[in-house]
Amino acid sequence: EGADVVVTDVEASMTAIRPEDRQAGWAGLPSVVEEIESKGRQSLGLFSDVSDGVQVADMVAKTLDQFGKIDILVNNAGSRPGKDRVPVLELEEEAFDEVQRVNVRGTYLVSRAVATHMVNRGGGGKIINISSGAGKKGIARYAAYCASKFAVIGFTQAMAQEMAEHKINVNAICPGLVDTERVDFIASALAPVGESSEEFRAGMVQERAFRVPMGRIAQGDDIARLAAFLASAESDYMTGLSISVSGGSEMN
Repeated sequence: EGADVVVTDVEASMTAIRPEDRQAGWAGLPSVVEEIESKGRQSLGLFSDVSDGVQVADMVAKTLDQFGKIDILVNNAGSRPGKDRVPVLELEEEAFDEVQRVNVRGTYLVSRAVATHMVNRGGGGKIINISSGAGKKGIARYAAYCASKFAVIGFTQAMAQEMAEHKINVNAICPGLVDTERVDFIASALAPVGESSEEFRAGMVQERAFRVPMGRIAQGDDIARLAAFLASAESDYMTGLSISVSGGSEMN
């Protein structure tokens, strides 16, 4: 079916890109735009902080200037794992607040701005929030992250109730561990003294895969396929759901 896509990132930085991907020519946001355009669709890349209401309003305005309407929103921005991955007794307020700022406030601000357009325009729409398996079950040393992802699920359900009369579906995807550069950041945050982040990452992935009934951690395509379904007309009678994509490690 296809769609023209606006893609956002918080800054033009290469630090979040794996060295091997940089060597292969991957440049983050510009590369995403190029890939979409290579498939015959239009794309626009914008740098924006989703936790800043002024920047969000500007992002939506530029999207409407370019494409005229918004049919689908995927709230995929996430805080970078780091100082928040500690026991609660060691969790600093600033680290806790940073996670909520991006994961919760960002989801709220962008959803509100886009839904306002969808309601005023009429014709319905799709809002897809990215929560997590950690939004359904607490994990030690993930308290700030769990709090944010539980919040996203609650927000999804509340907004789904409000938007149903406008034919706007609001659902959430709850991935398990996904093999992206975020796993590198998690490993760096959790690796104990004396163990490299690379060694810790390999062990973490192996241990997580062992606990997944389907025997592996998720790949990006596993999540993207569900997002594509939720963005399509096939999901028109589904709203307020938080769907696990975790190979069976989370079954509710």
